[in-house]
Order: sequence, then structure tokens, then C-alpha cells
Amino acid sequence: MTESQTPTPSDPNPFGAPPVPPAAPTVPPAPAAAEVSAPAPASAPAAPAAPAGLDDGTYSELRTPRSASALALDGTWHQISPRYVVSQLLQNGLLVVAIAAAMIVLALVFDQTWAWIPGGILIVVTLITMIILPRQAKAVGYMLRADDIVFRRGIIWQRMVAVPYGRLQLVDITHGPLDRAFGVSQLKMVTAAATTGVQIPGLTQAAAETLRDTLIEVAETRRTGL
Repeated sequence: MTESQTPTPSDPNPFGAPPVPPAAPTVPPAPAAAEVSAPAPASAPAAPAAPAGLDDGTYSELRTPRSASALALDGTWHQISPRYVVSQLLQNGLLVVAIAAAMIVLALVFDQTWAWIPGGILIVVTLITMIILPRQAKAVGYMLRADDIVFRRGIIWQRMVAVPYGRLQLVDITHGPLDRAFGVSQLKMVTAAATTGVQIPGLTQAAAETLRDTLIEVAETRRTGL
């Protein structure tokens, strides 16, 4: 009969249990990289808010040519007053009367029969102008954008001019006797370049004064930022 073996203290696994592997050394986590936020891009200057009163008593829809897609801009078109047409028709009517009177005096009193030819041509041209004037007036408009004011006119012969606010040197309002009688004015913008000068006809007196004050205020801001 064999003797039972007594486990010695030096035996690391006296009961036959599987050995326990030593714990792996803990490695401290690497510090997270500091997040660098990119600077926000500078925002573009916003378009000046259209002051109230610019569209009081004006046409409701701008007449544009069929190829208007090439002229479309990001903004709101403001138009002129229909009273401008009445004022211009009356002025042209008075011009026709004056031409006819001068033609009759030259032909009948002074026996200058040649006066019928130039006088007749001037009368015909003036009458044609009076006929197409209402259509032309509906094609006149202006738009306030972030950096400039855009003016357009014409259906067949089109003109579109953009005047930067920072280049404005003078904003002037003019009106003749008949214009004052019908309550319309003409606003003129003058810049350093004579070719970019713009005249907006047919504005109501209130709209002309409001637009003038707005342009002067925005022009001062743009010139300060130059």
C-alpha cells in the first residue's frame, strides 16, 4: 500500500487547477488630440432692406422680354408710377401742338411750304413715341442688391446698369412743373465714371426721397469698408 503524497508548500498548483496567467500591464490611453475649429468664413454683406413706400402707386408687374432668363437677378424689382406715363403724354401732346402751330405759321404766313416736311416728320415720331410709351414705362425697374443697385429699361433696345454703392458720389432728385403737378420725380445717381450714371424716371415723390436716403446711408457704409 503506497503512501499518500502530501503536497509541499513549494508546489505552486497543489490542487491541479489551471495556472492563472499574469495580468497584462495597463497602458494609459493616449491623450485625445485637441480639436481645432476652423474659423467661420466671413459672411457677405446682406442686401439692404427695401424701405417701405417704394412700391406705393407703381406698376404691379415688370414687363420683360421673352429672353428674360438671361436677365434674371436674385432680388425684387421695383417699378415706377403710372402717373409718369400721363405726365409724359401731356408733355408730348403739348410738343405736337407747338410743332403744328410753328409749321402752320411758317407755311401759311411766311409762305415756307418746306416746313410741312420736317414738321410732319417730327409729329409722326412724337406720336409713335406716345403710343409705345406705356409699354416702355412697364419695362423700367430697379433692384437693390447686396453691393449695388441694378437699373433696367427697354424691351427691344435693352439697357441694364449696376451701380456699386461705394462708388456713388451724388444722388439728386429733379422734377419739372408737370412732374410736380402729377407728383412724380426723377432720381439721378452720379459716379466717378460718367458711363455708369443712372436716371430713374417716374418715381413718386415719397419713393424718390426714401430711395435717396437709403442709397446715401448704404453708400456711406460701403465707403467706410473700402
